[in-house]
Amino acid sequence: MRAVVLTKGEFRVEDLPTPTPGPGQLLVNVTRCGICGSDLHARVHCDDLADLAAATGYDNFMRSDQNIVLGHEFTGEVLEYGPGTRRRWKTGTPVVALPILRHGRVPELTGLSAAAPGGYAEQVLVQEAMTFEVPNGLAPDLAALTEPMAVGWHAVRRGRVGRNQTAFVIGCGPIGLAVISMLKASGVRTVVASDFSPRRRELATRCGADVVVDPGVESPWQATPKKSRINGAADILNLGFDAMERLRRIPNVPWWYLFRLAHTLNQGPSGPVVFECVGVPGILDQILSAAPPMSRVVVVGVCMQPDTIHPATAINKEIDLRFVLGYDPGEFRDTLHMIADGKVDPSPLITGTVGLAGVDAAFAALGSPEQHAKVLIDPRSPAVTLGR
Repeated sequence: MRAVVLTKGEFRVEDLPTPTPGPGQLLVNVTRCGICGSDLHARVHCDDLADLAAATGYDNFMRSDQNIVLGHEFTGEVLEYGPGTRRRWKTGTPVVALPILRHGRVPELTGLSAAAPGGYAEQVLVQEAMTFEVPNGLAPDLAALTEPMAVGWHAVRRGRVGRNQTAFVIGCGPIGLAVISMLKASGVRTVVASDFSPRRRELATRCGADVVVDPGVESPWQATPKKSRINGAADILNLGFDAMERLRRIPNVPWWYLFRLAHTLNQGPSGPVVFECVGVPGILDQILSAAPPMSRVVVVGVCMQPDTIHPATAINKEIDLRFVLGYDPGEFRDTLHMIADGKVDPSPLITGTVGLAGVDAAFAALGSPEQHAKVLIDPRSPAVTLGR
């Protein structure tokens, strides 16, 4: 099979042996594969990423001196089954799969491990248990976006955004756009998106953002049509005074019972939910400084450099800080069906398509935010330049 091989930061198209599916696996003919921001990071920073992965218990992340086939956002058609499979689908059935294999009890990240070549190729191995049939005749271009959209869905779920809460999305690259799309699909009424790039602001609008701002001109925190009651520490203290004055007027009701009930139900004053989708040093501290008190900050962007925050700022404002990674199989499956059922439309993210020979050019183009967001690879296309 033909595949794009990465070694020491350089791409080359090679003929490789067609993979043989092992126990519980099947071989898939790749029809589309997305280029992810993680791929761009891994090309340059894979050794640092491997060290971080090893420190958290995963020892097989790709290294720069290995021969790697990237690609973890793929869709394709069933070609061949390995031993011990249930053979759920006929040959030619379109499928998507979580990008993870298991060799015995050892998990391998597809497209990010030498032991699990990815979807920048004509074929890829997947685990049958982690594979899902593509429903409703969903086009390969959209099916391939199941993986990045599932990342957005997981972030939104972890953010626990109420429909009447304001959600801020800081950074409108592909993952920020996925978060915006999933926020709107989940019914959040007010989404404020912020990015310096005019192109990305345009795409944020197409993905459903209600307010889109250039942070170089306007503060996203002031752009929301729904103004917060809590803008500083004094507002928090005054809420306590106001609540006690009202509760003390209620006869024969121990006011502290009402506080206990609110605590049990996790009800009470709260700020917006902020999704950090930039991943550069300094942005997290900027958000902690500028976001309203009692905000929940969900860190989606991957910052590869050491960073500094002022914890006292977050403490004084009682900001809830959460970090997210990936998704679970249920979220992946639900994302696929949300796309196939038309509940979310990821098509604005797609800005170009190349063949295997065009991967290097696509990586170069993705270095600038002004034109491209999500570039797809069609392994059977001869295209070496980007086109829709």
